[in-house]
Amino acid sequence: MNHTIPQKIINLMAPVAEELTVADVRIGLVYTSVRLDNGNTGVAWTGQKSSGGCGQQPKAGTLVGRPAGELLQMLDIADSPLSKTIGLATANALTADIPSPETVSDEILELIDIQPSEHVAMVGFFGPLVPRLRQTGCRLDIQELKNDKPGTISPDAGRSSLAACDVALITATSIVTDTIDEVLADLGNARAAVVLGPSSFMHPEVFFGTPVTHIAGARVRNPSAVEKIISEGGGTKILKKHMDFETICLNP
Repeated sequence: MNHTIPQKIINLMAPVAEELTVADVRIGLVYTSVRLDNGNTGVAWTGQKSSGGCGQQPKAGTLVGRPAGELLQMLDIADSPLSKTIGLATANALTADIPSPETVSDEILELIDIQPSEHVAMVGFFGPLVPRLRQTGCRLDIQELKNDKPGTISPDAGRSSLAACDVALITATSIVTDTIDEVLADLGNARAAVVLGPSSFMHPEVFFGTPVTHIAGARVRNPSAVEKIISEGGGTKILKKHMDFETICLNP
């Protein structure tokens, strides 16, 4: 039986979650954080219903003190982006308790060295990277779920781009939106496929057997500062001062 990426994350982290409880949960406008009772903290993008329907969390007010494994299982709740957010943030907090794979601190665009002749498919709009990618002279297609930014294409239109691209830059928020497995299935023979962003699950095992070649994510260095920024609606630009950005290179 083939398991989805969220299911693989749950299966990997469930044993790690045993005997741990949740000490703090912050659900901000941009990111959500979960801190465990051992002090480890994880973050994930705050998912929202695209339909505009009610996005409230029915367990609000009771999340702190629950077993970490219970919040981890929320990653597998269908049609509830906010629950999936909490589950992914919990999983990211738990990764600090398993052996850390070797990482590199090189900036991801330098690491993969995109050439002018190459075709890059970006899944999710990474604003700071766009000008730098355009400067390389590469062909750049940017796929967005909402497709509401100038120059972006819809996921349906992006499928052919993923099939033909040399490099794919895939937002880790696709784990929350339940689109990551579909995106990876659409990839052709890309030489590099990067899961990118602070939401990234920083352990390669769940991506074995997929086209993913790099995981470019972040680890929380200063939990109290991260929690305060998230509570006040801050995003990546402010959070990055309190996080360590690292890349895991998967063996081919």
